[in-house]
Amino acid sequence: MEELKQVLVIHGPNLNLLGKREVDIYGRTGLAAIDKRLKELGRKLRLEVETFQSNHEGAIVDRIQAAMGVCRGLIINPAAYTHTSIAIRDAVLALDLPAIEVHLSNIYGREPFRQKSMLADVVTGQIGGLGPLGYELALRAMASLL
Repeated sequence: MEELKQVLVIHGPNLNLLGKREVDIYGRTGLAAIDKRLKELGRKLRLEVETFQSNHEGAIVDRIQAAMGVCRGLIINPAAYTHTSIAIRDAVLALDLPAIEVHLSNIYGREPFRQKSMLADVVTGQIGGLGPLGYELALRAMASLL
C-alpha cells in the first residue's frame, strides 16, 4: 500500500476564534470544522493532513522547522503574522518544500497594512478571499504539486 504524503496545515493567531469573531469578514465556520474537512479531503487525495494552530510566532516557527524531513508540503494561513513575521518567512524558506499561503479574506482588498505579505515571494502560491474553500483549494493544489 502506498504511503500517504504528509501535508502540514498551519493556522496563525486568532484563527482559533473563527466563527466567533468578525463573522462578516471571516464567516461562521469554526476552525475544527475546517480541520475536519481538510482531513477528510486529504484521505480522498491520498494525503495525510496534520493541522496546527498557535497564537505564538515562535511556536509556529518551531512547528515549521519540525516539519523538515517529515512533511512533503505546507499550507499556511499566518493570519496577522502575514504582514509582520520575518521569522515565519525565513522558516518557510528554509523548509524548501511546496508551500501555499491561504487567507480567508482578500488581504489585497482590505486595510493598507494588511496588503503586504511577508511570505508572498517565498511560497509556491497564494489563495485568498474564498473563505474556508480556500483551504480546500490549497489542498487540491498541493496534491497536484506532489
